[in-house]
Amino acid sequence: MLILIKFLIGFCALEHLYILWLEMFAWTTKAPKVFKQLPAHLFEPTKTLAGNQGLYNGFLAAGLIWSFFIQDGEWSMHVATFFLSCIAVAGIYGALTAGKRIFFVQALPALVTLLLIVLR
Repeated sequence: MLILIKFLIGFCALEHLYILWLEMFAWTTKAPKVFKQLPAHLFEPTKTLAGNQGLYNGFLAAGLIWSFFIQDGEWSMHVATFFLSCIAVAGIYGALTAGKRIFFVQALPALVTLLLIVLR
């Protein structure tokens, strides 16, 4: 079970590193293909805002990656639980305010991982 939990933590971290890259460095090039619901003319004027969001996603990924380097297993799970909870809350909020798809892409993987941590 611990291997599955670590795999899912890594998956969530990689997902948020991808979001960091997309929002900070590819907002005007690749993001329009991902965020099809936004009109194309909005990407350039929102580039700074997206970069800021990307930075926050990077902090979430960094926290999850940090949990891999903590020697104490319980402390490692506590740190991962905190960052996964942040991701779940952000994903639920995004689903309610921006698009339902966000729940499945961001919140659900974090919630499944949190459930497995609780059940371990």
